[in-house]
Amino acid sequence: MRSSAPLLSVRDLSITHADAGHPSPADVDFDVHAGEVVLLLGPSGSGKSTLTLALNGLVPHAVPATMTGRVDAGGLDTATTPTARLSTHVAMVFQDPDAQIVTGSVYDEVAFGPENLLLPLEDVQSRTEDSLRRVGLWERRDENPDRLSGGGRQRLAIACALAMGSPLIVLDEPTANLDPQGIDDVYAALTDVVAAGDRAIVLVEHNLDAAMGFATRAIVLDAAGRVAFDGPVAQVLREHVDELLTMGVWLPAATLTALRMRDAGVTLDPLPLTVDELGAALGSPSESRLPAEDTGVSPRFDRSTTRRALRATTGGSALSTDEAAPIIRARGLTVRRGRTEILHGLDLDIDPGTLTAIVGANGAGKTTLIQALAGVVPPPRRRVTVDGIDPGAATPRELANRIGFVFQNPEHQFIAHTVFDELAHGLRLRHTPPQEIETRVAEMLERFGLAHKAHVHPFLLSGGEKRRLSVGTALIARPRVLALDEPTFGQDRARASELLDILQGLRAEGTTIVIVTHDLQLVAEHTTHTVVLAAGRVHAAGPTADLLHDERVFASAGLRLPALHRMLAAIG
Repeated sequence: MRSSAPLLSVRDLSITHADAGHPSPADVDFDVHAGEVVLLLGPSGSGKSTLTLALNGLVPHAVPATMTGRVDAGGLDTATTPTARLSTHVAMVFQDPDAQIVTGSVYDEVAFGPENLLLPLEDVQSRTEDSLRRVGLWERRDENPDRLSGGGRQRLAIACALAMGSPLIVLDEPTANLDPQGIDDVYAALTDVVAAGDRAIVLVEHNLDAAMGFATRAIVLDAAGRVAFDGPVAQVLREHVDELLTMGVWLPAATLTALRMRDAGVTLDPLPLTVDELGAALGSPSESRLPAEDTGVSPRFDRSTTRRALRATTGGSALSTDEAAPIIRARGLTVRRGRTEILHGLDLDIDPGTLTAIVGANGAGKTTLIQALAGVVPPPRRRVTVDGIDPGAATPRELANRIGFVFQNPEHQFIAHTVFDELAHGLRLRHTPPQEIETRVAEMLERFGLAHKAHVHPFLLSGGEKRRLSVGTALIARPRVLALDEPTFGQDRARASELLDILQGLRAEGTTIVIVTHDLQLVAEHTTHTVVLAAGRVHAAGPTADLLHDERVFASAGLRLPALHRMLAAIG
């Protein structure tokens, strides 16, 4: 039994958004004590992000919702305590970092919180420098946050939370937009924060591979928003893995691999949660921190059986055999933001009917490139052609007829007052007959699991639901080219798989798809081609299967191949 009072206490908490038919989360109870790192899991729409907003009082103070039950943070009732006072007890990092950036420089952004606490100048300065150094942004302290990449802004938001010195830090998808080094930096910083034992972290995270060595406890919400499981991470994942699969909750890559291997006739017990554990179970020391002779584990399966089973789990990229002229072509593409040149004379071809991933470290220019190709940021004229038009000179209507675009942050493209109208808007602009609009919107609502939210305002959806809606709005016009920036961000495992299946179906029908992603496992399993960017230039480009054979291509661009592919290479 713990003798100290919890940093956070949640009792019978239910939250019902405006226009929602039922609460989510619902009847939630748990405590969080100092030293804990609580991983909050659940399918998209289960109320994870809403729950995090209640922990620092944004629900009900700022977000319109009906709240019953009680949340105490440091002994303060979050429903009655001003959010400014609560900020000294609970620091928050949002799913969308742009939602909390308010100043004109990286340094000022981190200093803003401590300054508002009226701390002495030397304390403000030391907290700001320490926090920026922890997330690798100290050298960019004088820059405008707008100049940072999406991952850079995410690290900035985390630095702001660290600088507040709050006993409890709540993070909603903190690594979703980060490259491997950024993920390492963030978790190293967070590990330092909880090491002293006087702080705690509540973490919503889909990248469980990064969180496995960090989280101490898992709380799982079911589709109705109720607590399904609560306990040590390893216990919850191992004892309830089949229920979690059915719920659509993300699982570590090693765990999913072991489950697929089980289907292929190779059973691992205990179920591995990390690639190190998987490597040890297979007798492969290449991914283990221990030398082979020190693992205490001998291979339990012959290599040919292991190789076949492991290969069956890593997917494969079907190559396009279409030899038609490229549907997307860039020549000498240079793009600047202000005085900063982001892309430097870039050349690129993308063939029709392919599913191409654009990957690279944070700041490599991925989002800038996909926005330039789609005309969202008009490129210089006569530098890009997409399906026969120049995005630098085309009208918005010409672009929309050929290219569907999905932003990294879904809210940036919502304009209607209901989910139904958001999907119908583009069709109405094209004077599509009303009956066809009804049919196509209903089909899209059903396809993305949004039928029950048809009349809800888009901004009241969960993060995952917003992402699905943004993809739906781009798909509904059936463009020949579809460009998506981080399409699986905020999705549970089931919805992400469903979305990728839809993209594969569209590709089979002839749609050319271009995505920006940090998820190299997704790249390995689902894409036909990959473009690796480094410092605003094409570092490598070609069929995904070919590029995956040479780990150096990715390593030299600041990336790491999925650990499972490294293991497969080691097994041979």
